Amino acid sequence: MAEPETEPNASKSKRRPIVRLGIFLISHSFFFSLVLSTAAVLALLLLPVLAKNTYISENSLMPGSVAPVLSDEEVAEANRLIDDLTALNSKPVGSAIGSRRLVAQYMSNSGAEVSFHKFHPQLNQFHPLRFFSSPDSGRIEQNVSCALHGVNTVGIIRAPRGDGKEAIVLVTPLNSAKVSKNEALSLGIAYSVFSLLNRVPWLAKDVIWLVADSQFGEYAAVSAWLRDYHTPVFSGQGTINAEMCPESNNLHGIEENHFTERMTYDGFKRAGTMAAALVMKVGDRALQYEDSLSIYAEASNGQMPNLDLINTVNYLAVHRQGLRVKVDKLWSLLDMGWLETLGEMFEKLGHYARSVYPQLKFGIPAAEYIEGSATLASSLYYQALGIPTGSHGAFRDYQVDAITMEFSPKVYTLGNKRQNDFLLRSGRLIQGVVQCVNNLLEKFHQSFFLYVLTSPSKFVSVGVYMIAFALLVAPLPMVAASLFVNASNSDDSLSTEKPAHLATAADSAPSVTASESSPSVTASESSPLLSAADSGSLATRAGCITLSSWKWLFAAKKSFVVYLWGSVVSLLPYFICQIPNCSPTTSFIIWVLLSVLSLVVMYMILASPISDANDSRSQKEWAILKSVTLSAAFIGLCLMSIINFATAEIGGLLIVPMCLMAHPLKLDVKTRSLRTMLRTACNLVLGIVGFPPVTFIVLKGAFEGCGSVSVGDFWSWVEFLWVWNSATYLYIGVVHLPSWVLCIHILFHNC
Repeated sequence: MAEPETEPNASKSKRRPIVRLGIFLISHSFFFSLVLSTAAVLALLLLPVLAKNTYISENSLMPGSVAPVLSDEEVAEANRLIDDLTALNSKPVGSAIGSRRLVAQYMSNSGAEVSFHKFHPQLNQFHPLRFFSSPDSGRIEQNVSCALHGVNTVGIIRAPRGDGKEAIVLVTPLNSAKVSKNEALSLGIAYSVFSLLNRVPWLAKDVIWLVADSQFGEYAAVSAWLRDYHTPVFSGQGTINAEMCPESNNLHGIEENHFTERMTYDGFKRAGTMAAALVMKVGDRALQYEDSLSIYAEASNGQMPNLDLINTVNYLAVHRQGLRVKVDKLWSLLDMGWLETLGEMFEKLGHYARSVYPQLKFGIPAAEYIEGSATLASSLYYQALGIPTGSHGAFRDYQVDAITMEFSPKVYTLGNKRQNDFLLRSGRLIQGVVQCVNNLLEKFHQSFFLYVLTSPSKFVSVGVYMIAFALLVAPLPMVAASLFVNASNSDDSLSTEKPAHLATAADSAPSVTASESSPSVTASESSPLLSAADSGSLATRAGCITLSSWKWLFAAKKSFVVYLWGSVVSLLPYFICQIPNCSPTTSFIIWVLLSVLSLVVMYMILASPISDANDSRSQKEWAILKSVTLSAAFIGLCLMSIINFATAEIGGLLIVPMCLMAHPLKLDVKTRSLRTMLRTACNLVLGIVGFPPVTFIVLKGAFEGCGSVSVGDFWSWVEFLWVWNSATYLYIGVVHLPSWVLCIHILFHNC
């Protein structure tokens, strides 16, 4: 009768492998945290080495399969448009209307349907109820004058082989008040392609040419047109906002004349669903001895177009038109000595690896590593910033793949022959891209949407760069569990006598025998990185781990109050912006004072120590608070990685070491050993640098110089984020700032 009783007990005490693995990781949380953190930094530094060459995933694109047909005839027509636009600058009176009329005339002469789109500039101000929503397209702000308006010129070519359900959009900026040479060239490139597309027999998608009125900014003009394009309006254009702007009945000051019968003035002209969009610009003269093309792809909150679109443009530009393709870089990184040393080390490591195993493709030249690192840092920065790098970002908000193509001629003032060659090569590139998109039977979907670029022809996919982030945040839950278990069991071991109801709860709580876990190490002195909170030990009283402590509720309450305060801090700028004639420095000071005042008030009311005065404080109360802080930071970073991975990656590099290193300064000062003094210095440095304004000032001073840095710049930068509805703004206020406050609270904890 004894055996049947012992066998079930033996099977009941046997733990599953996943439980054993969890106990093992928690038991050695310090060691694994150190290994994973080092591996995360190493994986991040290896990203330029692990980048792959780009390739075309969608077979139907077929770039370069057909020779371009754009000829000198289209270039001559483009030159006439450029000359006419340039001549308008000598006629300042009515030049805005004249430039629009001129562009509309050329569109109509090419056989397109022409219409005008009037829009009013939207006020860029923070509003918490409209943070993630676009403003109403038909709403005009009360304090916006009806005289302030822009007019976009739109031309549509109906595809002879299409059914009108799909369209390709070409966008060129035009400041109607004064047309610059670069804008005239960009209009000439677009017109050469547009006039050709109306005569080709293979066109299966409608083509829309949007000449965006950029006097209020390119993005504002394109965004306003897209809002109205995707918003049905069941009235004529002349009746929109008639109550607030009666003069809008005469929208453009242009009367229909004999030069066209196809021009439309009333109604909003539409085509089909947008397959892709190309924003064309001409930049300043290139510094190198060849024509170049710069590609800008970042949209709002880290969104990127399908990689096939960039690959198609890059392939046609390099292999068909001989252009030098560039993507943006963080130029200050190119002069970093440590980066050059790291590149040389990886280059030697690659040579050694190939000598041992010739088939292993590892390692790149040091110069290529430096260039790739600067490009990768720029791509991560602009994705993390959450602000579009051009007017193409407005298309991505409607799930339309779009990029900005900025052409830079080497010299276009040497004569007409050089300008004709530049127009011909640029126009043929645009024609080739349009032809590739025209071949698509469905929207871009084959290639990647989540990636970072290390060069125009190399990228790092989501499956590779997520490894660095996973390794970075993995120590947080392990250390949190270790701190909580050890702090709870420490309280139980210090208790000499337990009430009956607590004893019953402890006996019924789940337990893990110490024999199943790894051998313990010294708790308070084993971890210079993770503090002396028994992070490496699970040894407990009576050989078991009890999870009956409810002290985490007080720590959770404090954390909840701090994170709630972070939401309040994020809303304060809305009220500060209402103060008239307030400089950025003054606004920043008011913001800081109101934030501190609200934190004190909320903490005294909702998380005052008086509320738990009856509870005996243990020496490990700070460890439970740190455990909750680590858990909250882990959840916040993981949620942010879904919204904007780049923000979570860069933010994790600041938050993770700050949270892991947090330890009461009072205990370190009492110990006075070299290790504790080093930890104290690290905590003070991380605590100062982790404060968001200080982080901004340090980074700006490192990359731009300390001479141009002021505290008001942080307010201007934050204002820039909320104006563009960047999720990074919410991350700073709701995730990063509360984590920093909790870490500071742990540092100065009265244990």
